Amino acid sequence: MERHRALAKLTLSLRVTGVRADGYHLLDAEMATVDLADTLVFSEGHNELPPDDLVSRALHAVGRDAHVRVDKRIPIGAGLGGGSADAAAVLRWAGCRDLEVAASLGADVPFCLIGGRARVTGIGEVVEPLPFESCAFTLLTPPFGVSTVAVYRAWDELGGQAGDNGNDLEPAALAVEPRLAEWRDRLAAVAGLRPRLAGSGSTWFVEGAFPGEDRVVTRTDRPEGRS
Repeated sequence: MERHRALAKLTLSLRVTGVRADGYHLLDAEMATVDLADTLVFSEGHNELPPDDLVSRALHAVGRDAHVRVDKRIPIGAGLGGGSADAAAVLRWAGCRDLEVAASLGADVPFCLIGGRARVTGIGEVVEPLPFESCAFTLLTPPFGVSTVAVYRAWDELGGQAGDNGNDLEPAALAVEPRLAEWRDRLAAVAGLRPRLAGSGSTWFVEGAFPGEDRVVTRTDRPEGRS
């Protein structure tokens, strides 16, 4: 039996720099892994997760089979890369560091595979590691998710509107899900800072530790095998 952490991804800044001919959006983002993590437990046996689950797809991509239990702590649909982190944990378990394999599973998987702190460009497949910085962040995740596809569609419909808070997707996400504003304002009232949306949402975050109800304080971290 082997245990591997799947660290959440926090998108510290995000600019949308263009749209490819195939409709995929090009990004220039800074991302960091934080110690909010799922745990994957690998043991002898067969995978019993659905075929379209990212863990199943990752196992198939590396030609491996195992019984995998996923102990979830990263909220689903929160913009924290939980599914991608789980897929990256499978690749690390299998000894696969191939970014092309990672990219075939999803745009966030290459970063989750490398982890730490990095500049991420292209559609997510170009990952340039940056010096590690020890930081604390407070996360507030509403009890609902936001569709990434819907947010990018709204960004297009808004004419490629740039955000004024370090994340170009914020205005589009608020247009798709106006309830986000209430949760942004809750965190702002506690922290005295302007929260930023994590990726396409739904999580808001500020730098610093502001523990309390519904809030998660997390710190930057490195995946297994990174110094």
